[in-house]
Amino acid sequence: MKWEDLQTSQNVEDRRGEEGGGGMFGGGPSIGGGGVGLGTMVVLGVIGWALGINPALLIGGAEMLGKMRGGGGQVVQQERPQREASQPTDQMGLFVSKVLGSNEEVWSQVLPQQAGIQFKAPRLVLFDGVTNSRCGTAQSAMGPFYCPIDQKIYLDTSFFRDMKQRFGGGGDFAYAYVISHEMGHHIENLLGILPKVQRAQARASSRAEANGLSVRVELMADCLAGVWAHNGNARNRFLEEGDIEKAVASAQAIGDDRLQRAQGGRVVPDSFTHGSSAQRTEWLLRGLKNGRVDDCNTFNR
Repeated sequence: MKWEDLQTSQNVEDRRGEEGGGGMFGGGPSIGGGGVGLGTMVVLGVIGWALGINPALLIGGAEMLGKMRGGGGQVVQQERPQREASQPTDQMGLFVSKVLGSNEEVWSQVLPQQAGIQFKAPRLVLFDGVTNSRCGTAQSAMGPFYCPIDQKIYLDTSFFRDMKQRFGGGGDFAYAYVISHEMGHHIENLLGILPKVQRAQARASSRAEANGLSVRVELMADCLAGVWAHNGNARNRFLEEGDIEKAVASAQAIGDDRLQRAQGGRVVPDSFTHGSSAQRTEWLLRGLKNGRVDDCNTFNR
């Protein structure tokens, strides 16, 4: 991926290197009030390490919807005063800033044109280990996630190293896909989808029904990441040979069915929270092919 000439974002908040990682500001993780429950965190962690996969790959999406189910203000934590956005100067930080900037450039035009909604850029918080968010304490083990309460994306870039070393994935476009997936959740929030899902989950008659809504949210974010790539590449021609294959491989590897098979158990679709390998691949490629927000509506399919 040729990312060096992409637009640089001014919305990166670099908390890396802060003493204590910022965790002292927010207290402990939100358990039961909005975050993933402690039991779920333990189970996902055990599965992840048993497979040689960073639990972050399993926890991130579940964490986001868990916060939504908590109902906005119920999980608000004391947040540090607003900081000025700071431009990273290291290679990885600069890469993140460029990918975020490209997303901002694309969505500032695509969202008004295709959905009639103005784009409001989120902030992206870079951190080491642990920091605070208004959705609860952000930890590396949760993976990258989007907090709809403060409209920020939280990312510990050690996640990318683990993708490569433990998961066998990696590559710049695969990392860009991860960032753009979280931007996809922000787009869902701007479209009013996340609040609707929150209300629908509160009314769900079963865990399977609630999980099904989670899958739709995650697959739509995959598709919206593809929409960014389609439109961004049309502008800046940043895709190189093999980039799409790497992103697809990453999407396939974290499909719920593949993870369940790797665990040695049977596949239980009702327990899916992110979608199968085939579904994640289908929706990412759908966005990549057409570049249209309307094609990403998983709730009408």
